[in-house]
Amino acid sequence: MRVIGTAGHVDHGKSTLVQALTGIDPDRLREEKERQMTIDLGFAWTTLPSGAGLGFVDVPGHRDFIENMLAGVGGIDAALLVIAADEGIMPQTREHLAILDLLEINGLIVALSRVDLVSDTEWVDLVEEETAALLEGTRFAGAPMVRVSAVTGEGLPQLLEVMDSVLQSSKPRPNTQRPRLPIDRAFTIAGFGTVVTGTLIDGQLKKGDQVELLPRGLIARVRGLQTHKENVEVAEPGSRVAANITGASVDQIERGDVMALPGTDVPTSRIDVKFRVVEPSVVAIRHNAKVKFFSGSAQRMARVRLLQKTPLKGGENGWLQLELERPVVVRRGDHFILRQPSPGATLGGGSIADPHPVRRHKRKDAAVIEGLERLVSGVPEQVLLASIAGQVPVLLKDAAQEAGMSLSSAADEVLRLQSTQALVLLNEQAPQLDWTALSAATWEKYVTRARDLLADYHQAHPLRGGIPVEEFRNRLGHSGRDLLEALAERRVIDRIGNRVRLPGFEIAYSADQARSVQSLMDRFTDSPYSPPTLKESRNSVGAELLEGLIEGGQLVKVGEGVVFEGEAYIEMRDRVTEQLRADGEITIAQVRDMFGTSRKYALALMEQLDSIGLTYRQGDARRLVRAQPD
Repeated sequence: MRVIGTAGHVDHGKSTLVQALTGIDPDRLREEKERQMTIDLGFAWTTLPSGAGLGFVDVPGHRDFIENMLAGVGGIDAALLVIAADEGIMPQTREHLAILDLLEINGLIVALSRVDLVSDTEWVDLVEEETAALLEGTRFAGAPMVRVSAVTGEGLPQLLEVMDSVLQSSKPRPNTQRPRLPIDRAFTIAGFGTVVTGTLIDGQLKKGDQVELLPRGLIARVRGLQTHKENVEVAEPGSRVAANITGASVDQIERGDVMALPGTDVPTSRIDVKFRVVEPSVVAIRHNAKVKFFSGSAQRMARVRLLQKTPLKGGENGWLQLELERPVVVRRGDHFILRQPSPGATLGGGSIADPHPVRRHKRKDAAVIEGLERLVSGVPEQVLLASIAGQVPVLLKDAAQEAGMSLSSAADEVLRLQSTQALVLLNEQAPQLDWTALSAATWEKYVTRARDLLADYHQAHPLRGGIPVEEFRNRLGHSGRDLLEALAERRVIDRIGNRVRLPGFEIAYSADQARSVQSLMDRFTDSPYSPPTLKESRNSVGAELLEGLIEGGQLVKVGEGVVFEGEAYIEMRDRVTEQLRADGEITIAQVRDMFGTSRKYALALMEQLDSIGLTYRQGDARRLVRAQPD
């Protein structure tokens, strides 16, 4: 199933022509029929002479509704540019053609419509010549033109033949097994529930699939699928699809949302793009300009950051970073259009190089531009390297998919790049699917950051054994286990239990601190079951020394205000466990008497054993949950 989108000036007969070709009126809204003008997207379908199915997306031509037009042309295989023979080229003819050119639509067919209203064939010849000249400066130079009349039927069979030929010569939509349905309509059908429609891209969608509605992240299930009102079990990429879904209501969905398989896409509010200013342009593109961004069926307000020269003028190319006001779902290679908000005008368009840049780029940074050039080079090895060259470790399977390479080919290339020290492979012993890599430059940044933050921590807390693992991960800026293990394997850090420290770091007490610690520990030895309280211990050695003793395990905090010496705590735990194994239960009073202590200490001990899952409370007694921990 292939899809053609109409284009052209208002009232040049696009919808009438589609109806003549298909027998279906694409104008579905009452206002459209009353005003005899397309306002929103319309849909129709027919069968081509070759027997292939053909869907039409009919778009508005009026300048007030050009943004609705943009929601319909992102997923088409070719365009049908309709130019009325009695009027010729008009303003929206030019704007629609510029948009099709910027979106790099694969094919174009020109229909010179309403020829029945023109008796002078020389006039039609002139319109055809002017159209050929207009196309000359675009990717559609030499596109076929057919003279047609929706009223008399003149040229309609020939037009279908030409569309069939153009579509057969264009490449079919690729199946990357990552289906996306940019949603252009959402509505409810009584007895069925929520239905979403769009042009399916990048993969097959199956009845029964679990799907995710983005950017909101709602999980739903495909209850049924239709293509041109025919029920199907599997929808193919490139086809117009209506999906009946459960798990999401219409008021939770809007045009511009994307339906995809769970976990395959992540919404983004920042994208790096290659941009071309339309020529002639209404205005130069300046740094920090506010624009409207269109991609697929989505529309967002955005702020432009020019990464090279400023401003960009008509016909010029440049790299931009766009900051979107609301998240959007896009992938590398997707096309987009930018428009001026007011007065409305098309500024230009291009393709997305990096849908997930991790930071704001510095302007005129040669390394950034070089990386972006790699991403759009089309050379798989360059794309692979560029995919890994960001600021965070990347899964090999994701980088391979981004580069369009098989997993084995990507793994071979990663090993080659590792041998040249262009990148660092964090977990070579894992299965290839789970390999994680990052560029050598990014690795060095993590190494430097790790050493600096540990040095700062040791300086601020010289009496502590190291920074807690979770705090270290958060401050490092990456929570992945692979990176932490790689830093430890390469002796950048030492991990001791749940603490991280610099290799060789040892706590060193001053003479006064050593005497204070020894004095406190003697008190714990003298009275192990009724030791000094937390407050008394803090007053004795200070908060920093006390925290170091607790972190190092010399002291164990077992409740609010209560600490035990480490070995004493283990002894008490073991004796309670033995008693529970013998008698089945134990009370606080029995624990108090067992150790000759007060109720305060006995209660704190048992609440600690409850908290670690060793015991549980039943009435006034405790019972054993599991065997004594190692």
